[in-house]
Amino acid sequence: MKTDELRENYLSFFEEKGCVRRPSDVLVPRDDRTVLFTPAGMNQFKDQFLGVGKLEFTRATTCQMCLRTGDIQNVGVTAYHHTFFEMLGNFSFGDYFKREAIHWAWEYLTDKKWLGLDPNLLSVTVYKEDDEAYNIWHDEIKLPSNRISREDEHENFWPAGAPSLGPDGVCGPCSEIFYHPNGGKDNVEIWNLVFTQFNRVGDPPNNLKPLPKKNIDTGMGLERTASVLQGVRSNFEIDTLKQLCLAAADTVGIGYEFEKPTGRPIRRISDHVRAITFSIHEGVNPGSEKESYVVRQLLRRALLEGYLLGKHEPFLYQLVPAVVEIMKTPYPDIAKTVANVQRTIKDEEEQFLGVIEKGLTRFEGFLKNAEKQGLSEISGEDAFDLHQTDGFLIELTEALAAKNNIAVDRVEFNTLMKRHKEGSGSGAFLDSVMSEGPLTALHKTTSDTVFKGYETTQAEGKLIGIIAEDRLVESMIEKGHAHPVVVVLDQTPFYAEAGGQVGDIGFLEADGVKFEVINTQKNGGLILHIGHLVQGKLEQGQALKAKIVEPRRSGIQRAHSATHLLHHALRTVLGENAMQRGSKVEEDTLRFDFSHSKALTPEEISQIEDIINQRISEGASVSTELMKLQKARELGAMALFGEKYPDNVRVVQMGDFSTELCGGTHLSNTGQVGLCKIVNEEPVAKGVRRIHALTGSKALEKTRETEKLLQEIAAQLKAPRLDELPQRIHQLQEELRETKKQLLKYSSKSLAGTADELLERAPTVNGVKIVAYHAQDASRDQLRELADHLRKKGKQVALILGTVIDDKVALMAAVNQDLIKQGLKAGDCVKAAAPVVGGGGGGRPDMAEAGGKLPEKLDDALSTGADYYRSQLEG
Repeated sequence: MKTDELRENYLSFFEEKGCVRRPSDVLVPRDDRTVLFTPAGMNQFKDQFLGVGKLEFTRATTCQMCLRTGDIQNVGVTAYHHTFFEMLGNFSFGDYFKREAIHWAWEYLTDKKWLGLDPNLLSVTVYKEDDEAYNIWHDEIKLPSNRISREDEHENFWPAGAPSLGPDGVCGPCSEIFYHPNGGKDNVEIWNLVFTQFNRVGDPPNNLKPLPKKNIDTGMGLERTASVLQGVRSNFEIDTLKQLCLAAADTVGIGYEFEKPTGRPIRRISDHVRAITFSIHEGVNPGSEKESYVVRQLLRRALLEGYLLGKHEPFLYQLVPAVVEIMKTPYPDIAKTVANVQRTIKDEEEQFLGVIEKGLTRFEGFLKNAEKQGLSEISGEDAFDLHQTDGFLIELTEALAAKNNIAVDRVEFNTLMKRHKEGSGSGAFLDSVMSEGPLTALHKTTSDTVFKGYETTQAEGKLIGIIAEDRLVESMIEKGHAHPVVVVLDQTPFYAEAGGQVGDIGFLEADGVKFEVINTQKNGGLILHIGHLVQGKLEQGQALKAKIVEPRRSGIQRAHSATHLLHHALRTVLGENAMQRGSKVEEDTLRFDFSHSKALTPEEISQIEDIINQRISEGASVSTELMKLQKARELGAMALFGEKYPDNVRVVQMGDFSTELCGGTHLSNTGQVGLCKIVNEEPVAKGVRRIHALTGSKALEKTRETEKLLQEIAAQLKAPRLDELPQRIHQLQEELRETKKQLLKYSSKSLAGTADELLERAPTVNGVKIVAYHAQDASRDQLRELADHLRKKGKQVALILGTVIDDKVALMAAVNQDLIKQGLKAGDCVKAAAPVVGGGGGGRPDMAEAGGKLPEKLDDALSTGADYYRSQLEG
């Protein structure tokens, strides 16, 4: 069975069991700060497992794309480890439990209608105290006891070791299913059934309290199961990944065979390039923080494998089409970003190859130092410094060291790396899942807030929750709350920050009661009014009139509608690869990030601005419609890749030129934007540009400020009319150029005189004049010019000059060409002098420069340089 067939087969089976088929969640969850990447199929169902919000279904099945790096060292080495992988799952939220989960798993694996695996090649494990699961396997499935293994809490409990070690919260026993091919010699774990049935409270004993509603969370590795069905020894030999391995080997320029030593690096390249392709597709470019850092490290590790195989040029970007080819059936959107993904990967490859070349010089220094001291290894501290400071991966250091028959102190390196990771910290997914704060409690007792803001800016709502000092309270008075308070209503016109649009501000009022809303946020289905009680008393069940600040909302709507116009204009001018990568919409101010590899030209910016304002002048109608996500995609609605969308989405259409998925608030026609002015365009990340623009009154204000500034400049330059400004500026530039020429003539004469004086009093050693001179208040250009004068006037001269610029030392050494043949080099002179002023430098044999940070040591440095010349000439 092919991999794509297995995925569909599994989902169809559980649909027949009443499970709702859900799409894969995004790989990089933007609304979950506890994880960088989606680590498991259950991640998208956190609210359902916690009983938060409205439960629209109680059974689900998915194929979830996941990314984990905990076992990264095993990728390509073992048969089954990956960073990016797909997890087949079926879930129950207070619905079916152990009996159904176990029976269905067995039916799917062994029934000829489905996978038809030989039952005699399957065994299972259960938690040692889980008699219920054991009895189902033994008494109902009829699995003999010698194929049911009872394991401890560290092997068969989720989270591992939870009964004894914690954390507190939702937990439960597991049952794993193993397949034993090759006559039982191999042992492949293909399915894990997790029975979340307890709430851990405190330390043992008697700390596992039964949950009122028990849940099922199962996971079956798609790649592992495909390898079993296809009868191959490794996930990397299945139909999809084998194709990618062959493409990787061909691109690197070697053959691929599983058993060859080159097989492991090719498998690692294949795994990592799949992970980075999906990540960059979702807008996560290589960088220095969080998930961007992970992408950079995966990319560099993959490039390093190719580098060590002899591929010393970018090649990973060439594999993106191969990734798309094997993954486009389940994830068709990935084909839409190929060009941008390739460009981003290639740019990062070129940068890292530069890092390698630079790091090689330092590595060679460490190597020579170890050899000089008779050491058999490079210190872990040196290797760590290369890794952290220069981005020189430890694997490269080890590989190059091995080629020179020397080791690396990996123990010391690992200790330093562990210390670094502990210092930088990380999110804790399980802690978040298990915790139950005031919002979680509120979700369990209330329905979602009804948003009325599309129809009105005022609405009456019932107060259903007050959170003050991190706890739910029944009431509160105006005094005694220094920190903001959260108020939740059953319905509200306040827009909660989402999709780049900021939250509304305004007031919640009743007789004698006034609550000022300074921010509006969302948690699940609840809209949170954040602010301060100005007057009166808030009470549970109270009726409040919610009123937003309308002029601000109007400005936000102008900016948001202009954002859609900007997106349309960018794609018109730059092409379809100019895709949205994020936005921020505030009152008459917008910020828009988009994929593009280079800065926009002034002509392109003008074109984009013209298109936006042309659409504004047309007064095209703006309509919104709620529809099924699939229908919206069929209409061609643009979506933000990596964004998680619900089943029913809001589609915003502007005329016949823009159709986008958007939950924000908008105008009724484009003419209401008034005016849009682009004020800045800049880079924000590799392959991502950002445009800042203004709309409405702020755009008009900006235009007037510019006009006023031009008038002030015209007055100062004595240009009667604004159109005369270019000519007047040109005249001033010509005058300035002429003045500089005169100054340079004067300066040259002065420097020539200084050169004569210096040569006259300079000491002579073996017929060579040695000049060491501290030039007060000189520029670097003046140092060079003085050096040229000295060498022209003196037939045989060796000089070192110095000055202080902005509290930093500048040194320059130079010698005549004839002296170089005698072994006298300017570069060696500055290398001797620069350390005296706390710096370094170098250059050509005839002229070299250096810098330093100790200006008080300049004269000492000049003396050191002169001494170098003297020692060379006297020797």
